[in-house]
Amino acid sequence: MIFENTGLDGMQSDLAYLDECAEKVGFIRWQWEYYRATYDLKIEDKKNNDEYFLRFNTRAVEGKLEKPDTILKIEAVYMGRATFPHGLEYETMAPSPVMNIANKKLQELKALLEA
Repeated sequence: MIFENTGLDGMQSDLAYLDECAEKVGFIRWQWEYYRATYDLKIEDKKNNDEYFLRFNTRAVEGKLEKPDTILKIEAVYMGRATFPHGLEYETMAPSPVMNIANKKLQELKALLEA
């Protein structure tokens, strides 16, 4: 499930500040290489016993991820439901409590990055 109109697509930040803001909201930089990084936030649906991962991708526009002053651009925001044994399924619509948490976290991240 792709999130559109979050205001995050295209935003740029240096790596150190993006890591700091993302961590404050609950995201972790999970997967990364020299020019790309993916940040994840786990959201649990206790009613259905499912786990969802809110994720955003970034790409370096200046520098490499080994340096804190590297400039990253947010490319996409999306969410998937965890599947056994590992992986994410992106087609299923998340329940409204999960969506509410996801939207709140995205607004918090945007506010921090704009500050």
